[in-house]
Amino acid sequence: MLTMGMPLRQSMRIGRYLMEQKLRRRTHFPLLVELEPLFACNLACAGCGKIQHPADVLKRRMPVEQALAAMEECGAPMVSIAGGEPLMHPEIDRLVNELVKRRKYVFLCTNAALLRKKLDKFTPSRYFSFAVHIDGLRERHDASVCKEGVFDEAVEAVREAKRRGFRVTSNTTFFSTDTPQTVIEVLDYLNDDLGVDQMMLSPAYAYDKAPDQEHFLGVAETRAMFKKAFGEGRRKKWRLNHSPLFLDFLEGKVDFSCTAWAIPSYSLFGWQRPCYLLGDGYAQTYRELIETTDWSSYGRGRDARCANCMAHCGYEPTAVLATMSSLRQSIRAIRAN
Repeated sequence: MLTMGMPLRQSMRIGRYLMEQKLRRRTHFPLLVELEPLFACNLACAGCGKIQHPADVLKRRMPVEQALAAMEECGAPMVSIAGGEPLMHPEIDRLVNELVKRRKYVFLCTNAALLRKKLDKFTPSRYFSFAVHIDGLRERHDASVCKEGVFDEAVEAVREAKRRGFRVTSNTTFFSTDTPQTVIEVLDYLNDDLGVDQMMLSPAYAYDKAPDQEHFLGVAETRAMFKKAFGEGRRKKWRLNHSPLFLDFLEGKVDFSCTAWAIPSYSLFGWQRPCYLLGDGYAQTYRELIETTDWSSYGRGRDARCANCMAHCGYEPTAVLATMSSLRQSIRAIRAN
């Protein structure tokens, strides 16, 4: 299944997994798990509310065995380790190693402020990637994370990780303060100058605990911005870690319903209902999450909180599934890859 901008071996592995789900007639299954083994962070970004948790919660660290059990129970082939800042977890290297041993594709999301100090703890693997958050060029990024010098440190960390043979991807969130030109500038830099392996992008979601509530994009704004940014052949030039249909979705060429069950969130509190952006309670198992959540009540047009959401956690899996069900779109994805 070459539906996402990923290495061939990984694409084929995910394709087999999706075919297995279809043959077993499963309608709800995880494609990737957002694993949050801690909420603590070394930064206080304006658009994030994770560190707003009480002090006793911020001190907690998920045991490695608990995280592994959750991944084994749900069976997802991919995991994105986030937080908080996962490099602050004292056993993050053991967690990554154990997941890699199980042939899970692991993306360790990080602001990279600690990355150069922690690189010796990790070993390059085709199953492992660092996913570094870069929310713009120097001035824009440092303003986003509310601290000067973070952009420069992240850039040096990416270069050092690449030098040591690690696969490095990037994750960029765009706000209403961005324009098509700022999108172009940061993606050109990441693609051409920094040379990250793949780039992921997302319009900011109005996370209710975020200190900054004034700069989240609406659907119309998102579509207009990406339509202009993707113009003149730039979209084909960039190494974007998204399916062609999801990029169409960002431009407003197609619309999808949300499939949050395909990228569930597992944190210190359990399986979050319905996704990592909304907190409508927690389930203790993935099966409980699937069977006791009214998925039909979420998504744009169903829940007011979802009105402006175009986040990849809800809509990328929809695009992937739509690609799998269409020969034309599958061929298109193969060519794009």
